Amino acid sequence: MANIIDGVKYTKEHEWVKVEDDIAVEGLTDYAQSELSDIVMVEPPAKGRTVKAGEAVGTIEAVKAVADLYAALSGDVVEINEKVIADPSIINKDPYGEGWLYKIKMADPEELTNLLTPDQYKELIAKH
Repeated sequence: MANIIDGVKYTKEHEWVKVEDDIAVEGLTDYAQSELSDIVMVEPPAKGRTVKAGEAVGTIEAVKAVADLYAALSGDVVEINEKVIADPSIINKDPYGEGWLYKIKMADPEELTNLLTPDQYKELIAKH
């Protein structure tokens, strides 16, 4: 069973978001990394890019598949995790910690209400 942690919100596209003041940290869920298996490349959105919630903003490549990354929230990308670009396997080892992907300065914190709670995300992946 996938590890689903409290204190974060989830998207239907299997990304997680943790909010710190007006900054949202976004990453790939444990479920997504386990489905993708060995992640070999990450291409997050560029720092300074303005993204819209639900928009494809980057890609993640595994041995078996390539998947799009979707912005959970609208705003400006203020930081990307250079460590996961250099060593994408960090996402497989620690998706909720060292494996975060990028940070967004939120344009509209109200968008958080559109994201899933841990319980709602558990229900979503139970259907797969």
